[in-house]
Amino acid sequence: MIRHNRDRIGDVALMGALLLLGFGSLPFLPVWGDQFRPVDVWAFVLVGVAAVSAGFRGAPLVSFGITVIATSAYLSLGYPYGPILLCVAAGAYTLARRVRLPLSAIAAAIALLLLLAHVFAKGTVVAGVMALLPGSAWVIVPFSAGLARRLVVEYTQRQRADAERQALDAERLRLASEVHDIVGHGLAAIRMQADIARHIANRRPEQADIALEAISRASAEALVELRTTLASISPADMAGGRDSLAPPPGLRRLDDLCARMRESGISVTLTITGTRRPIAPAVDLAAYRIVQESLTNVARHSAARRAAVRICFTPDALKIDVVSAATPDTEVREGFGIAGMRRRAQAVDGSVTVSTSGEEFRVQASLPT
Repeated sequence: MIRHNRDRIGDVALMGALLLLGFGSLPFLPVWGDQFRPVDVWAFVLVGVAAVSAGFRGAPLVSFGITVIATSAYLSLGYPYGPILLCVAAGAYTLARRVRLPLSAIAAAIALLLLLAHVFAKGTVVAGVMALLPGSAWVIVPFSAGLARRLVVEYTQRQRADAERQALDAERLRLASEVHDIVGHGLAAIRMQADIARHIANRRPEQADIALEAISRASAEALVELRTTLASISPADMAGGRDSLAPPPGLRRLDDLCARMRESGISVTLTITGTRRPIAPAVDLAAYRIVQESLTNVARHSAARRAAVRICFTPDALKIDVVSAATPDTEVREGFGIAGMRRRAQAVDGSVTVSTSGEEFRVQASLPT
């Protein structure tokens, strides 16, 4: 609505300027050459039609046609050259800006022939050819300027659309990685606890209850964390308020993460060295997710239920080292999880290395702080 109003104001301003210039200059135009007819009421009528039509840019092809016809009639009747040609120039610019090639180019060529018709009708072919260059300036120059402006605007719009599309794709990938890490980790822990409960349900019911309680707690934590992630898309649409959302994941929650894995039957040791200090939220989240995905892979694929997590704060980086057991012939197959760890590290100018050596599977990350 605002844009339409601005366009209407621009149309009216252009009409007013062309009418004022045209009507104000008509009485003072000199009669010379083959334009011998003095200014009368019909000259004012034709100038008015050309100016109003040139200012009506909502239908550029129609308005340009009316402007050219009015101007051609004005020149053919012998009225003196004057600002009416500015109406043609304004119409040619609008035509090139708002009508695509080749239709706009064809209309401009026809307009040029109509404008020069009075020269060919009153003089020789040579005179017509000689008038072609100055006459074409009122059409070709503004048409070229309008076309150039159109191309610049279209290029800018394409660049903006590409940037928005890339941002949307990046956000989708980020959300997919978050959901993968949260759901994958939660389901891995739940599956392990469910297997424990199924095997000991008859022999040790009290242990089965503990496993079921762990399943309930793991699923609740995963749901709250998933809710928090989804709330980042549109917080206003999430019912329940902030009390139902979990704090952002980070290194301060590593103890809870390792405790959940121990409840699932995985022996996890956590070692933190160096001077702990506040780090950027993006680095903090990336570090937590890398450790989380590494432990999830231990739960899914490791030959033995144990892992060692080492976090080292160096002066300029955060070093992560997660070591678990592996069979000698284990191959590193980079699925969505490992690819997600690499993307997270690269997003904060860090790196991730995944390797096997003997009976060890190792995930190493370096995140600059």
